[in-house]
Amino acid sequence: MVGVIGPNGSGKTTLFNLITGFVKADSGTMTFQGINIGGRRPSAVCMQGITRTFQVVRPFARLSALENVTAGRAYGRKPARSTRLAREEAEEILEIAGLAKKKEVAAGRLNLIDRKRLEIARALAARPELLLLDEVFAGLNPAEVEEALGLVSTIKSMGITIMIVEHVIRVILGISTRVIVLGSGRKIFEGTPQEAIVDRGVVEIYLGEDFNA
Repeated sequence: MVGVIGPNGSGKTTLFNLITGFVKADSGTMTFQGINIGGRRPSAVCMQGITRTFQVVRPFARLSALENVTAGRAYGRKPARSTRLAREEAEEILEIAGLAKKKEVAAGRLNLIDRKRLEIARALAARPELLLLDEVFAGLNPAEVEEALGLVSTIKSMGITIMIVEHVIRVILGISTRVIVLGSGRKIFEGTPQEAIVDRGVVEIYLGEDFNA
């Protein structure tokens, strides 16, 4: 579980866009499991084992939650062998995401927390080895944040590596095993959460001198 934090405009979402092929790097190389993925299309990166969520959720609004996730199992990485199996596996994923009882509800009718759950479920449907979560807690109330934390912990227990961008700093520091801090497009720190909160550069550049861990 790697947390990526930094002030607005520091490059957090841009980093995700670079990794997943939505933006092409001007220079440098990017490898995943020893394979160069720089410059690949998003679909190719997905097939390599990397999936993501977006700050603004992007479901197929007119399709049901089940149909949204079924599409991921049918066309994502390691697709199901048949439509029936894709649907069955999609139902299992919706159960994990806490959406089993709303599987027939159109995605556009779900509330914010459920749309975020669906966004994560669709990403899981593509069978990732690395899951990039972009501000999945944004806009949620404290109770909903706790629910989302439970889902993230479940995904982690499945053996999936998670990289998460989030502005809720205490949440990131509480769940991450490693933290990367960005500032103006550069990495200014990498280490444990405990090291991050006492690092002078992190405190002064991002958290602020009055941050109290």
